[in-house]
Amino acid sequence: QVQLVESGGGLVQPGGSLRLSCTASGFTLDYYTIGWFRQAPGKEREGVSCISRSDGRIYYADSVKGRFTISRDNDKGTVYLQMNSLKPEDTAVYYCATDRRKICGLDSRYYYWGQGTQVTVSS
Repeated sequence: QVQLVESGGGLVQPGGSLRLSCTASGFTLDYYTIGWFRQAPGKEREGVSCISRSDGRIYYADSVKGRFTISRDNDKGTVYLQMNSLKPEDTAVYYCATDRRKICGLDSRYYYWGQGTQVTVSS
């Protein structure tokens, strides 16, 4: 059974940092393109960042550029989202998603999705 699992969410003060992790069971993420998305209450799901399987190409949403960093550790079969300088508007459920496309995008048309991890930025 193919399954994605996110972890690392929590409550953090504004200006703080969190690192989210995305792992898979049933397959290895090494050969897959990964996207990170978020959805805040009452808002549409938003693409945050992605990393391509073919050439490692990376994209970020304008709202997180310079603050978030996506990376992958193929030895651990894990993709990370390092989130620094967090703001209250970053509060959302964060999801990782994956499929076999060669070049990633911040669209929502990924095939596999995790259940999400809550990130709350508040003082």
